[in-house]
Amino acid sequence: MTQRKVMAFDFGTRKIGVAIGQELTGTAQPLAPLAAQNGIPDWGELEKRIDEWKPDALVVGMPINMDGTASEMSIRANKFRNRLHGRFHLPSYSMDERLSSREARDKKDSGITRHRKNLSIDSLSATLILESWFSEQSAAHPDKQTGENE
Repeated sequence: MTQRKVMAFDFGTRKIGVAIGQELTGTAQPLAPLAAQNGIPDWGELEKRIDEWKPDALVVGMPINMDGTASEMSIRANKFRNRLHGRFHLPSYSMDERLSSREARDKKDSGITRHRKNLSIDSLSATLILESWFSEQSAAHPDKQTGENE
């Protein structure tokens, strides 16, 4: 596995959840969400986050329909991912995020995250999206975990 630092986003029209994680450990932590107007973030605030955390890659959750087809929101999220790539010139990936918001709500409601009462569901969703992406990368490239040559 590499030691990339990755920033993830849970795209929304009013708020965009944000998380940061380390590929080596496969773990992520939520950051404060970004305010958005009709899906458009304050690009200056987003640039500050990129400058502060210095991610090596970006991941955007894709809200795909349960039958696997694209939704209006997944089309908008993909447009957001393309804009991120165009502005910040970082590798940008998408991750199926079906049910991540529900899982985030369930975790928050169950008390798993009770110690962080003000935790944003959007950023918790971004954390789950990123951890899922790390798992998928790990499964796709198991040889990198052990340090074997490709």
